[in-house]
Amino acid sequence: MSAQRRWLLVWILAMACQQVTWAELYTALVDMEELLETESVLIDTLHGYISAQEHRLATLRRNVEDYAREHEEASRNIQQYLSNPINAYLLVKRLTTDWRRVEELITEDVGKAFVANITNSRSDLKFPTEEDLNGAAVALMRLQDTYKLETAQVARGVLNGVQYSTGLSAGDCFELGRQSYNNGDYYHTVLWMQEAMDRLQEEQNRTTISKPDILEYLAFSTYMQGNVVRALSMTNELLELVPTHQRALGNRAYYQEEIQKRTNESRRKRGEDGTKDTPAADQPFTVPEKKIKSLNEMTERERYKMLCRGEITMPLSLQKDLRCRYVDRGIPFLKIAPFKEEEAYLDPRIVIYHDVIYDEEIETIKRMAQPRFKRATVQNYKTGELEIANYRISKSAWLQEHEHKHVRAVSQRVEHMTSMTIDTAEELQVVNYGIGGHYEPHFDFARREEKNAFKSLGTGNRIATVLYYMSDVEQGGGTVFTKINIALWPKKGSAAFWYNLKPNGEGDYRTRHAACPVLTGSKWVANKWLHERGQEFHRPCTLENQPADIDDGRY
Repeated sequence: MSAQRRWLLVWILAMACQQVTWAELYTALVDMEELLETESVLIDTLHGYISAQEHRLATLRRNVEDYAREHEEASRNIQQYLSNPINAYLLVKRLTTDWRRVEELITEDVGKAFVANITNSRSDLKFPTEEDLNGAAVALMRLQDTYKLETAQVARGVLNGVQYSTGLSAGDCFELGRQSYNNGDYYHTVLWMQEAMDRLQEEQNRTTISKPDILEYLAFSTYMQGNVVRALSMTNELLELVPTHQRALGNRAYYQEEIQKRTNESRRKRGEDGTKDTPAADQPFTVPEKKIKSLNEMTERERYKMLCRGEITMPLSLQKDLRCRYVDRGIPFLKIAPFKEEEAYLDPRIVIYHDVIYDEEIETIKRMAQPRFKRATVQNYKTGELEIANYRISKSAWLQEHEHKHVRAVSQRVEHMTSMTIDTAEELQVVNYGIGGHYEPHFDFARREEKNAFKSLGTGNRIATVLYYMSDVEQGGGTVFTKINIALWPKKGSAAFWYNLKPNGEGDYRTRHAACPVLTGSKWVANKWLHERGQEFHRPCTLENQPADIDDGRY
């Protein structure tokens, strides 16, 4: 019951008491003393109500000042503001977790009608969901892992050494930890709950979270990571603050039992081999010496992340053979304005064409695509059906040539770049990557076991890919080829081109590639996939049996 309702209830009872027994109360001081006691309760309750209201209003005032400050900053340059993943995450958090707290504060008083109006407006306004909040949190974790970002640095709003925002509060860090916990990601739960704890002391009067809240998550997540002794220590610390905490009491008993089991196991082993080892629960933790791996020894995921961070460079022995040139393909118009072609890799041949899509075309394509955006899909290799997947985070739309002259021009320009026909090509796919948006290593072509892929098109496999870059990306967002260890970086107006199939029609497994997570900025690309049918005279097949590389799966 709110303080206001308690005060009203006491006041009503007092008035009822006066109406029933008022005539007799003045006849005895003892009865009057009871009235003073009643009045004292009313005064105390009223003070409590006023204090609660003042605290509520002060909290709301701080909230609206914070919101207004952030909103004003965002309004200066909306695209730049939202391209910062921390800002994007905080915007989603403000409109989910934070807004629910504001609603709770408002509904304690006459603000119910206001909240009802806001609730009724949800059909007209865009409100993020819990899924959005979780997705934004997961995106930050992905960026943190891929780019080796320190938790404290991210919390301060620093990404790869660049200060982008004012940073996160203890409550923001706590929410990131809570989202990680809900996802079963105890590693990041510990990181972010510890950061929340570090910031808690600085925000004692400005946060809604408490030390016991953090300790509860920290203790269990630490246990799930295998450190039961540390988990017990934090649980004891929690119980010192809240002695009746039921979950903590149960967990403490469980942790103690686990430690005893490990100690007994250690003693049993000592009896078998005669050594005098320290009990397992008390053994000091030593970090094993790290062996430096060669690129060939690394997993694909390790190479993928290193490529995204720019830590793998092409050997000079390969770089020395790469060339840049002007090409005209024998086309009269290109004799006047030839393409600027840059070789990125020779075998498989991957080239970049510079200044092949123009600002006016880009703006038209983006404007047409945005209302049609849907979550990007991948093809199920068994069924051939399109489905969403966590390893592809972006939205896409498809545009047809007849819809606008700019779409037609961009599509037809592919013919000049590739010397192949686009009559059997797929529509132009436009993609925008969101917070931490990425696409993990994949092939553009269908492998032998993917018998249903592209079946409905009736145009064969994807023979080649043209990837237009329609924006610069401040940090991250590269296109990396994990088999040959090269990275292409987005440059507005350029396009990358490569063959997905070898001349004999076999898939070229060396073209396995990925879209790195976007760290800061907004990444816009457009794909044009060319198919086999119709290319018989543009790229004739060869008869030699060229072996395809072994496919090791997605990871």
